[in-house]
Amino acid sequence: MWARILVGRPRAPDLSEVVVPAVRPWIAPLGGPPMRPTIRSSLPLPRFRSRTSFWGAPVLTLLLTLPLGAVELDAQERRALTPEDSYRMVNVGDTEISPDGRFLAFVATEIREEQNDRRSSIWMQELEEGRPVGEPVRFTDPTRNATSPRWSPDGSLLSFTSRRGEDNHTVWFLRIGAAGGEAFRIEGVEGTPIWSPDGRHIAFLKAPETNGDRAGNGTVAPNAITRTLHADRFDGHVVTNRRYKRDGQRNWLPHPELRPRNQIFVVPAEGGEARQVTDLPLTVSSVSWTPDSEGFVFTVNPEQDDELSFHPTGRIYRVSADGGDPRRVLDGEGGFGAPAVSPDGRWLAFHHTPTWYDATELKVVSLGADGTASSEPRNLTADWIYDPGAPSWSVDGSTVRFVTGVRGNTHLFQVPAAGGPVEAVTHGERTLGSLSVTADDRFMAYVAQDPTSPGEAHVARMDGSAELRVSSFNDALMSEVAIQPAQRIAWTVADGTEVDGWVIPPMNHAEGGSHPMVLSIHGGPHSAYRTTFTALFQVLSGNGFYVFYPNPRGSTTYGNDFKQAIHAGWGKIDEEDFITGVQAVLEAHPDIDATRLGVMGGSYGGYMTNWLTARTDLFAAAVTRASISQWESLAKTTDSNLPHLPFGGASFEERELFRALSPISYVENVTAPTLVIHGEEDYRTPLGEGEQWYGALQKLGVPSEFVLYPRSAHGIREPWLAADSQERTRSWFEHWLLERPAADRDGEASDR
Repeated sequence: MWARILVGRPRAPDLSEVVVPAVRPWIAPLGGPPMRPTIRSSLPLPRFRSRTSFWGAPVLTLLLTLPLGAVELDAQERRALTPEDSYRMVNVGDTEISPDGRFLAFVATEIREEQNDRRSSIWMQELEEGRPVGEPVRFTDPTRNATSPRWSPDGSLLSFTSRRGEDNHTVWFLRIGAAGGEAFRIEGVEGTPIWSPDGRHIAFLKAPETNGDRAGNGTVAPNAITRTLHADRFDGHVVTNRRYKRDGQRNWLPHPELRPRNQIFVVPAEGGEARQVTDLPLTVSSVSWTPDSEGFVFTVNPEQDDELSFHPTGRIYRVSADGGDPRRVLDGEGGFGAPAVSPDGRWLAFHHTPTWYDATELKVVSLGADGTASSEPRNLTADWIYDPGAPSWSVDGSTVRFVTGVRGNTHLFQVPAAGGPVEAVTHGERTLGSLSVTADDRFMAYVAQDPTSPGEAHVARMDGSAELRVSSFNDALMSEVAIQPAQRIAWTVADGTEVDGWVIPPMNHAEGGSHPMVLSIHGGPHSAYRTTFTALFQVLSGNGFYVFYPNPRGSTTYGNDFKQAIHAGWGKIDEEDFITGVQAVLEAHPDIDATRLGVMGGSYGGYMTNWLTARTDLFAAAVTRASISQWESLAKTTDSNLPHLPFGGASFEERELFRALSPISYVENVTAPTLVIHGEEDYRTPLGEGEQWYGALQKLGVPSEFVLYPRSAHGIREPWLAADSQERTRSWFEHWLLERPAADRDGEASDR
């Protein structure tokens, strides 16, 4: 037995020891895609010149603040990435290429260290035949946040969202290519614009004004039995429903009957009074115009107020732009969503998920004259094991496209609308997102990143060729630091399933040395590590650690069978994947010291960190963030419906299973020094979960610290606190896996 499984007292019946099978790892280097993007030279960037003022007079503030080109340093001269470097990193997203392909708008979000906040701006890049012309320029006022760029169908207007002082109107427009330049509002538009294909109308979603008597102040449930003595003296809440809180939202939620429900509104493109199109008792979402600009397709969830509804129940409807009664597009069991009408209006592509346990399917159905289904749906992904992303159509209607994750990578895929194999359009060990396409289907834009490169904006032809990187916000920082590549490693568990993950070696790694390793576990569990840039992994690598981050059974992007493989056995089943994965890494990298292994994770990763330190003697130190220690308490206090279905019922129905799969049932076995991190306002895995774990470790005499972050929910968002969390994680592992073992070795030598 390579690693002992510590069962402890018999609180968890029928849990046997995990047998570690022989492991035959394979390792593949994680480089870039087969067709590496062309990187434009990092030269000092000129100020914006009038000859490239393609939109006319200066718009708001046109200040070119992209980082200047950096002098390349030799590998030996580069330093380690530090938590403080997080203040310099820029997040690029929301890439929106104009319909005519002449411009690319995207959002860059920078951290303002002194203010402890983030500032998002819209940048603009001129394009010619899919190639950048000049350098991108900041297109919006740098003193105000601006996000969500959206083009009008003719490309003459760009809308964006920005809050200006006390003004409640947050949607602004800018003219492209015309004299002027001040941002303006279009009367009546009060939400993110959804342009009609003919450009004559703008739709948006908004909750209608409600009757004051019905809404009240939202603090007292309308079906409450108790009475308020003096309304002006009561500032509490009276709750009669289960889900009265939401992670990341400080205020308690009003009763479901009092919550706003978005409806469709329409305004003429030139502005005017908004006209309400739908008036439903349900929230309208996933809205798109029909190609003839005569109506909409959208989704609603008829079970949205049923707080014990676990399975998908979305429905697709169609309504005339003039209003009237919506018509359900197609019948069937399960959940329907992500509707997209073909360019000729004859077909509808959509998602269908029969139950929570089933894979999502991409289907198409023909539409009759009334806009409802006129045939049986055709499943386009019946022979494809991965979950498809939201569909969109090629301009000729022959192909349906989507972006989704496959084995940790995220790419654009396409499938013939008439049926056929799913094919990848983009390739490589990397992650793509925020994809947009020109109206003629010639070019696309997206954000791409990989484990050695933070996300930047790219443009390419629709077949994925001629890819060019447009932005270079993070180049200066990356030129200063030593970034280590990731290697994919795979192994086989006892039931024959292949599991994989990635290994990042230490900075300035040399064969023959001895290094500690940290196992990092992702949340979910129905989530996945992607081929993305993760700063903390590089920080640890720069401090002499190997970092191993696997996608065990239960992860997404490997197919539904792989995802559901841990059903009713969270922890019990996937612990094998982590233990055998660590063994595979140790076999592949003999310079890792098996006595200096650390483990860390957040959310479900925190749960598995607790579980593994309580169930095995494998780890010498742990960092557990936003963790779970006891499923019974979590199930009654979380804002989520989990883990009801994965455990086969409620905690009072499956009491023994809930206890058997709770780390607290084995906490007496923990010896690994543990850092417990939790947000004080975490409603997903409430603070009590961290308190229980820390309290037990203290009573057991296990070296432990408890870090509580104020104003923090399930994720730590404030820049100062996020950087602090990185440093505390780094320094905890440094102490227990580097400094303490070295001191122990020195002590042993002096004893001799």
